[in-house]
Amino acid sequence: MLELDLVQTVAFGGVMLLIGYGIRKRVPLIGRYNIPVPVVAGLLVAIAILVARNFGEVPIKFDTTLQSQLMLAFFTAIGFAASVPLLNRGGPQVLIFLVVATVFAVLQNILGVAVALAFDLDPLFGVLAGSVTLTGGPATGLAFAPLFEEAGVPAAASVAIAAAMSGIVLGGLVGGPVGTYLIERFNLKSKSPAPSTVAVTVVTAEVSNPEQAAAPVSEDDDPEVLAVLKSVILILIAMWGASWVSKGFAALALTLPANIGAMLCGAAIRNFDDYTGLIKVQHRVVEVIGAVALALFLVLALMTLKLWELAALATPLILNLFLQTLLVVVACRWLVFRIMGRDYEAAVMSGGFIGFMLGTTANAMAVMGALTARYGAAPRAFLVAPTVGAFFIDFTNALIITAFLNVFA
Repeated sequence: MLELDLVQTVAFGGVMLLIGYGIRKRVPLIGRYNIPVPVVAGLLVAIAILVARNFGEVPIKFDTTLQSQLMLAFFTAIGFAASVPLLNRGGPQVLIFLVVATVFAVLQNILGVAVALAFDLDPLFGVLAGSVTLTGGPATGLAFAPLFEEAGVPAAASVAIAAAMSGIVLGGLVGGPVGTYLIERFNLKSKSPAPSTVAVTVVTAEVSNPEQAAAPVSEDDDPEVLAVLKSVILILIAMWGASWVSKGFAALALTLPANIGAMLCGAAIRNFDDYTGLIKVQHRVVEVIGAVALALFLVLALMTLKLWELAALATPLILNLFLQTLLVVVACRWLVFRIMGRDYEAAVMSGGFIGFMLGTTANAMAVMGALTARYGAAPRAFLVAPTVGAFFIDFTNALIITAFLNVFA
């Protein structure tokens, strides 16, 4: 058996990530359903290990020591995005949409618990297959999986990725038709007929002097290096503070996952800076660091999945996903669409709601992009849905998951 140390494991995961990006370019279906590249890369390794196991011993062993730290770095970056002034600038509709999404995350867990009890499973199985993986996506599912395993849920990591992946596919498949139905059923029109586009800016460095390009950089002479260094230090400080937050809650006999403490500390630093301007956080740099940490965390977590543990749980998982999909469709038709204004923008937001409540924010953006390309622009929807789906719902969902863990653990 080949045994990799922690550096070799991360390097192996990095190579698989690059292979995953190459596969996505050649397999359009992966991009169409917004399946994250780290998930594709990690699952390739997990499937290869599953096949090898059927023929004998597992051929490779990974050292995942850095996995939890990468997870903490990602959730800390999410915390830095939770800005109260940003929520206020989004207007009342952002707050309303967040409240609706938060309540729906609770309903996902209640339904999941009901399905788990019907199959005589641990109620926490239903929570794991509920808002943890559907609202939260693969990152949240894998981050919380160790706690669920400690609480008695078997094969928690495998269940998490199976539910999250299925949710991503369903979110992409269901969101568009529901939004289309609402638009055509109520004969809704865009106030801006031109197709909506989301601009993505790629920043490139132009160097006029080749000698300058070859020169080494340091924080003393390069503001970009200083910005990255400062952002890394702030993330590390928040991760440090998270350990004290978790210890404080443990003293109160409450289970608070380390990633929640990291989010809280990140949010505290962000909002302190928003109101005082003393730190001058480079939010884009923090976001990029968080994205890198997420990609590496996901691929490391998925490489070690024990897929053979899923067989006995297939039936409850399939039934749960069917009922969860039905629930979100009914909620969009009779709740989200009405609360958000019963207009064209509300219909587009409803499609996006399905995207990120079953899958990821990328699903929501893809669904809304398809709707607006056909029916016209929806600028309010593109402000509200991503703001809630990419930032704030992760925060409130983590608190909901923690509450359910404390109730049923």
